[in-house]
Amino acid sequence: MKRKIAIGLVAATVITTTGLTARSLAGAPTVVSAVVSPAVAAAAKTLDLYFIDVEGGQATLIVTPAGESFLIDAGFPGDGTFNSKPGAPEQARDAQRVFAAARDAGLTQIDHLMLTHYHGDHMGGVMELAQLIPIRGFIDHSAPSAEAEVVVPGTLALYDAYVALRAKGTHIDAKPGDRLPIKGVDVVVLASGGDVITKPLSGAGQPNAACTGDGVPAQEKTENPRSTAIRLQYGKFAFLDVGDLSGPPLFALTCPANLIGQADVYLIAHHGGADGSDPSLFAAVQPRVAIMNNGPRKGAQAKTFATLKAMPSIDAWQLHRTLNPGAENMADERIANLDESTSAYIKVSADTDGSFTVSNGRTGFKKSYRR
Repeated sequence: MKRKIAIGLVAATVITTTGLTARSLAGAPTVVSAVVSPAVAAAAKTLDLYFIDVEGGQATLIVTPAGESFLIDAGFPGDGTFNSKPGAPEQARDAQRVFAAARDAGLTQIDHLMLTHYHGDHMGGVMELAQLIPIRGFIDHSAPSAEAEVVVPGTLALYDAYVALRAKGTHIDAKPGDRLPIKGVDVVVLASGGDVITKPLSGAGQPNAACTGDGVPAQEKTENPRSTAIRLQYGKFAFLDVGDLSGPPLFALTCPANLIGQADVYLIAHHGGADGSDPSLFAAVQPRVAIMNNGPRKGAQAKTFATLKAMPSIDAWQLHRTLNPGAENMADERIANLDESTSAYIKVSADTDGSFTVSNGRTGFKKSYRR
């Protein structure tokens, strides 16, 4: 059914899958107040993916039909900048937005949190989120380098705080080729810590005629190319999330041969930045839907829009209308937030037959994609 909940300062329509009473995010509690029985969680028939608006960072919440939750990244700390530091959870912009999505999904804990890498726009909100909802398991890769601290000051302080939190739960150091223990889906690690798989996944391995040169260089060369990337399979539905993977590791996944196969939904690398624009990956993966977790001025650069425009078979959705020069925004119905007055998410609900629906949390607009 539909309910109205307050997203930021503006009420936006979202689709709820539980009988929770909708509440305003302003002054949201710092403990989970809703309890959903295991029977209700187990009754879910779709795989649900929430692409949460963290203003150009990443926070993607996945809830499996088996009732397990898998959160990929948690956005910025504090008030949402690279200079922000973790603070009071009730005032944490992105942790509150992740928590709101978790409540909408009827969750009482995060079973698995995976950090793609250690930049503040991906891992900064974790410490505050952990005060709002328990996080049981942590998935990541090796520590950031001293060079990463030089490029993005504050990286090591955030990492140290995260390691202290991680010690309270289970921990997986993800390696390429690993399968993550998430019930109800098959999740394989494609890249992590700068390494990538060298053997194709089942059904993949075909030469990629779209490959040219050495790919697009990474815009940030210390942490982004070390991002953990995964491919999630639920029946005939596949989702690809590569974090900010860029440069040679990203190129190696689909060139000269496509090692990862196709995906129905692809979260575009590095928020839709220019280093995620290489047409060779899109040609190999052939997504029906590509999503940009961009901000008004972060990610969503003109080169990526040009790639998408040249591939009309791909429907692109954006978390924000971009103000970047030369960028051509998608139709408003496929943009979750037209400005910073709202913070709606995009939701994907998938069935085992490969069909899925994409919903715009700001408007309630839905589009279904069938096999």
